[in-house]
Amino acid sequence: MDLRAIFMGLAFALMWSSAFTSARMIVADAPPLTALSLRFLISGLIGVGIARALGQSWSLSRAQWRSVAIFGLCQNALYLGLNFVAMQWIEASLAAIIASTMPLLVALLGWLFLGQKVRALGVGGLVAGVVGVAIIMGSRISGGVSLPGLLFCGLGALALAVATLTVRGASAGGNLLMIVGLQMFVGAAVLAVAAAATERGLPVHWTPRLGLAFAYTTLVPGLIATWVWFRLVERIGAVRAATYHFLNPFFGVVVAALLLGERLGVTDGIGVAIVAAGILAVQLSKQAPVRSG
Repeated sequence: MDLRAIFMGLAFALMWSSAFTSARMIVADAPPLTALSLRFLISGLIGVGIARALGQSWSLSRAQWRSVAIFGLCQNALYLGLNFVAMQWIEASLAAIIASTMPLLVALLGWLFLGQKVRALGVGGLVAGVVGVAIIMGSRISGGVSLPGLLFCGLGALALAVATLTVRGASAGGNLLMIVGLQMFVGAAVLAVAAAATERGLPVHWTPRLGLAFAYTTLVPGLIATWVWFRLVERIGAVRAATYHFLNPFFGVVVAALLLGERLGVTDGIGVAIVAAGILAVQLSKQAPVRSG
């Protein structure tokens, strides 16, 4: 048993899931795209600065530059940008649940468009994921949840799934922290343009909560979690690493409940459990069966 990999996986899932709660705090006091662009700029400066201090180079391979561009656009600008905007209208726990379906979307898109085989366990996981999301969405829509917020979160998860399918071997060849930092710059640039077009003149309410949430989001989910994810993939492979995504619905709901006082009904809890089981089933189905003898 690789205890270090288990610790890294648990730490990544917790940090990644907590970002929805800190984002919810930020957008309560600041324009979402402006705040996110600034966060990426700061994270990028820190990441690239540390990478240079460690002797890493920004002379990347073509595949690595491709990773920087695609993940910077799809993960940072689209996925997180859409989620930040959506969390002006929906709760952090719901955004975390929707975002956690990304592994299901990766499996479904790979099956439908890339001819990737999905074993019976994986098909069952996809069906469970759809059922779980339907249960949650049915409960929330009947309760008056924001439909634009749901749409933005769904589009964000789809953007991240496309990026995950498109980019392979992002960390191959070293310079891992440099790649992470440069991705942040891509997100910062794209979102700065969007913010200038849509948020000019919107006020910022400077509060201690905003400062703490911004600092936490910049350093922990923004920089450390991304670095841990790539290291985890290097250590155990993308398929096994992605298994830890099944924890994201649980962690996202728990952190939002503890820090924001968000409540989930029994129906939501059932849906979360079904979605998590579906994610786990899909990821386990991708692992090669162990041959005896």
